[in-house]
Amino acid sequence: MKITIVGSGYVGLVTGTCFSEVGIDVTCVDIDQKKIENLKKGIIPIFEPGLEEMVHRNQKKDRLHFTTNIAEALIDCEVVFIAVGTPPDEDGSADLKYVLGVAAECGRYMKDYLLIVTKSTVPVGTAKMVKSAVQEELTKRNATLDFDVASNPEFLKEGAAIDDFLKPDRIVVGLDSERAEEVMKSLYKPFTLNGHPVIFMDITSAEMTKYAANSMLATKISFMNDIANLCEIVGADINMVRKGIGSDSRIGQKFIYPGIGYGGSCFPKDVKALIHTAHDYKYELRVLKSVEEVNEDQKSVLFHKVNKYFNGDLKGKTIAFWGLSFKPMTDDMREAPSLVLIKKFRDAGAIVKAYDPAAMEEAKRILGDTITYAEDQYEVLIDADCLVLITEWAEFKFPNFNVIRKLLKTLVIFDGRNIYDRAEMKAKGFDYFCIGIDTTN
Repeated sequence: MKITIVGSGYVGLVTGTCFSEVGIDVTCVDIDQKKIENLKKGIIPIFEPGLEEMVHRNQKKDRLHFTTNIAEALIDCEVVFIAVGTPPDEDGSADLKYVLGVAAECGRYMKDYLLIVTKSTVPVGTAKMVKSAVQEELTKRNATLDFDVASNPEFLKEGAAIDDFLKPDRIVVGLDSERAEEVMKSLYKPFTLNGHPVIFMDITSAEMTKYAANSMLATKISFMNDIANLCEIVGADINMVRKGIGSDSRIGQKFIYPGIGYGGSCFPKDVKALIHTAHDYKYELRVLKSVEEVNEDQKSVLFHKVNKYFNGDLKGKTIAFWGLSFKPMTDDMREAPSLVLIKKFRDAGAIVKAYDPAAMEEAKRILGDTITYAEDQYEVLIDADCLVLITEWAEFKFPNFNVIRKLLKTLVIFDGRNIYDRAEMKAKGFDYFCIGIDTTN
């Protein structure tokens, strides 16, 4: 089987590479000439554990190809996945111009039956728009070619995307024809043979499933952060509360860790888009609106703790950041809490120094010289007035506190991920502040 993936960003590259890993002939298409040239050389544009090795392996086996020419990629192609970006507009709605642009090109260049699958996260009703865009181009050509449109949303976690794709909890496919179902069954046969379920449904339900899943996870995060803030006020320990409720099988342990808010390419964008979709249908998603509000407020929690500690005077203070990416095992800084915090500290007159194991180049691209960058986790502490832990990278979990004690001007740590034990920190001589625990007594 030969398939084409249009869009070689995070979703497209992981999808294409993983399909090639199970023996499918894959061509990845992107309009970015430099990106494609680099991919042909084996230079990967994103940080994702295991991806680089897999790309190289399948390129050598001639199963994974890269091009900027979509017309060429569609020759003898049976399935094309649309995996381009759907950035949010100012009103929070998903911008579909790239998705519909690819659909139009499919109609313009297809030579035979083609199954066009939206892999990008798209709002309800997108498949109908894709179908119209394809048909419009076929009509211009006076062509009577058959085609189908399907929805196959991705559920990849950054930092674990390879496992998520090859060993999925479920594969959701929305379609409206038997022919499309047979094609998708054939495509995903290597996965079903290994016991991974494919759930077939109508297209509208598949489009909704992705937004509903991300919004539910975002809701759990914001709920716990809201409870964590209340715990600090009443004197409860959020870590104990988390263990108490997480043991309930109806709730579970996942996504109930308090922190400084969710970020990344999915949750913020998808929550906004679902709220906007509801608005279009004259319905108000009150719970999700609160989820978004709590999350935005939570991103500032550490700033308020630091500001209070220094009596509201941060001018000239040097703030050391451990972590910049929105979570570990990725260099993604989209909607990262670090960006909100950096702006707040700089607006207050503070100097921000930062270190992240993977996101330094991305930070330089976004922030330029507005902050200072360090080579390692200890260099960033030199002459810093405090340490602020943003991202729970593994190397930050068991640091050398004797070294930290020698480098920091003030022995104070603000832990945005609750990875340290406050009693242990106190015993080591540090003032310690975290999320959801009153550390003043």
